[in-house]
Amino acid sequence: MRHALESVVAQGGGKSAYIDGYRIGGKTGTAQKVENGRYLVGNYIMSFMAVLPANNPEVVLYLAIDNPKNTALLSSYTTTPIARRILLDIIDALGIEKQEGGLEKDLEWTDKILYNVPNVEGLSVKEAKKLLVNFNIEYTGTGEVVVSQSPEAGEKLEDRGTVRLLIE
Repeated sequence: MRHALESVVAQGGGKSAYIDGYRIGGKTGTAQKVENGRYLVGNYIMSFMAVLPANNPEVVLYLAIDNPKNTALLSSYTTTPIARRILLDIIDALGIEKQEGGLEKDLEWTDKILYNVPNVEGLSVKEAKKLLVNFNIEYTGTGEVVVSQSPEAGEKLEDRGTVRLLIE
């Protein structure tokens, strides 16, 4: 069940709640409201339930919006972006660590491509340039060997993001 919930966030309708490096499980919900035995036209409750981390839950979040206005009538568009912001605050407040082994997000055309930053410390500038082909590079120093880098190796950075190198 936890795997199924994680797949909703990584590959299904909950993608807007996805946070790289954190195993989040969730389920969206859209319920048409009833009054006097009849469905109300255009009157819905949008909801999203999330667990974090999905493989060993410490947090359960339930978010519901009663009759949202001026939005698509799908919970994946209304509740999941809000839930993501709340989950980011929870991660910070509780000090929840990133994990490996989670499902990768299925990219959509609006998603930015992320690359892992390689370790270029100790390499020549020429060797570092070859490995950092997907990034912009800023240099500090005038030597030939990379002493340190930011962001650190293993971090994810957007395509054409900037890697700063301190040169010996």
